Amino acid sequence: MSVISGLSTSASAQLIELEDAHIAHTYHPLPVVVATAQGAWVTDVEGRKYLDCLAAYSAVNFGHGHPALIAAAKAQLDRVTLTSRAFHNDQLGPFVAALAKLAGKDMVIPMNTGTEAVESGIKVARAWGYRVKGVEPENANIIVAEGNFHGRTITVVGFSSDPVARHGFGPFTPGFRSVPYGDAAALEAAIDDNTVAVLIEPIQGEAGILVPPADYLPAVREITARRNVLFIADEIQSGLGRTGATFQCDNVGVVPDLYLLGKALGGGIVPVSAVVGNADIIGVLGSGEHGSTFGGNPLAAAVGRAVIGLLETGEFQERSRTLGLRLHASLDRLVGKGVLAVRGVGLWAGIDIDPELATGREVCELLVTRGVLAKDTHGSTIRLAPPIVVEAADLDWAVEQLEAVLQELAAAR
Repeated sequence: MSVISGLSTSASAQLIELEDAHIAHTYHPLPVVVATAQGAWVTDVEGRKYLDCLAAYSAVNFGHGHPALIAAAKAQLDRVTLTSRAFHNDQLGPFVAALAKLAGKDMVIPMNTGTEAVESGIKVARAWGYRVKGVEPENANIIVAEGNFHGRTITVVGFSSDPVARHGFGPFTPGFRSVPYGDAAALEAAIDDNTVAVLIEPIQGEAGILVPPADYLPAVREITARRNVLFIADEIQSGLGRTGATFQCDNVGVVPDLYLLGKALGGGIVPVSAVVGNADIIGVLGSGEHGSTFGGNPLAAAVGRAVIGLLETGEFQERSRTLGLRLHASLDRLVGKGVLAVRGVGLWAGIDIDPELATGREVCELLVTRGVLAKDTHGSTIRLAPPIVVEAADLDWAVEQLEAVLQELAAAR
């Protein structure tokens, strides 16, 4: 039985029951029914407040209801929200120009969800391999890392190493080779004349906020450049301020050939994703070879442009970096007190709970009773990724609640 089975009062219980009766059971959410949100805090239907320490897996980097983003969305709602790419709209050009500039590239493929950006990046890499590198048709392969999470589409789960993601969904798309994450030598050994790209998360999020060795991404960049292979960085979770830089690649001094972006690019308001690179790579696609009815729609472009405006000041990157040092210093003090290890960069942390004490799910359920929302992964790991607008005192309070939960569990043993 859930350790918070008695938490929900009738309004929450009825809404959860209604949802469970009519929605596919592909998630196992914590029993909190959010009704409103502002900044780093959310309020449930009974009026209880919680500090959001997940930020929708980094989609809400700038906080719930950021006034600049809400204003951009409201203004565009009164004008036009969708034209399809059959016509131009007055928001798309300024958006893609600003995003290309932010990334130091010159061309963008606008999409909607993160996994669409991944699929688009794969198509670009294969097209580049056939049309530029000269790989024989139908022979391209892409190197990926074990423990990856790039989405839930059939192609993507086909190269996942998570049995839950894969089991029962085959046959899968061929053309992918998996190597250990963080092992540059294994990555290079897997490359052959038909390899067109290496697809890597600079930090593996779903795997538990796994940060590779400091020399790993620079080695990947050197190897891919030398072997004439594209380096695709999936910065959908790690990018746009989360790790104290615009991109996590910035923190290690590398520039990939393609950035895959999403989540925070939509400001927590609309789904916005993108592939960003230079024309000699993205330009291999021609008219009719790729597209999206909603990709680049005026509403998404207006919000995305406002997000870029926030990042251009550098304020959020600096705030994430400064508060991240504070967060990790506080969490490190819990090692040996129910915590086995802490990993992460900026306002992003993976915390390994001693499995003899509790599962990650049990810890998250107890945190809910104390007004903190976090999410477990892989059994005994919990993730913290609060909105970058979180106040320092609230961040300290969240760690205090985690410490109190661990003390409660230890006392109950």
